[in-house]
Amino acid sequence: MTEKISYTELYQKLFHYYGPQGWWPAASDFQMLISAILVQRTNWKNVELALANLGKDAAAERLIQMEEAVLAEKIRPSGFYRMKAKKIKAWLHWFQKYDFQVERIQSVDQAVLRKELLAIHGIGEETADAMMLYAFDKAGFIADNYAMRLFHRIGYQLPKTYHALKIEVENFFPHDLKMHQEFHALIVEHGKQYCKKTPLCENCPLLSFCWTGEKKERNLLS
Repeated sequence: MTEKISYTELYQKLFHYYGPQGWWPAASDFQMLISAILVQRTNWKNVELALANLGKDAAAERLIQMEEAVLAEKIRPSGFYRMKAKKIKAWLHWFQKYDFQVERIQSVDQAVLRKELLAIHGIGEETADAMMLYAFDKAGFIADNYAMRLFHRIGYQLPKTYHALKIEVENFFPHDLKMHQEFHALIVEHGKQYCKKTPLCENCPLLSFCWTGEKKERNLLS
């Protein structure tokens, strides 16, 4: 039976294999924040197309003045573009309360900030946590589908909800901003390369720690 690996050991294994990821892949804090909404239910390539369409208009002062229908057309490549335009508008009105200043928001208490973000139309837990981690400098775990899939396969007993898994990891992982930023990015990279919906277990750097990979190997040998 494979030995259960701790969250910190998992981070170290992934970091050693993939190296620093330098996430979030955006040109500015504001682009990161907008892309956290655009990336909902789509892939990053489509987000890049939407950001390219926005061009110089990818600024808070410009977007809040833009007609919602015009914004929707510009972000059409991201999919669900009318819904996302409405979400971006709602988020911008919240951002305006802080004079569009990321630095002001960074000084807000973490629990208060998360509650404010979750009260905005279209901002769910994953989107809020991504904004907090990569733009507002609040350390925390993003319990997305990549993480849930990986953790299940390597033998963790998963809590039933997003929030419960988030708290579980945060209780046993260093409260370090850079480590949390890298941990999420590394999990996503691993999910794209090996831990896909249909896993590619051969040559996986976590194979010796993975219950799913061990089971597959036993089946091949039997």
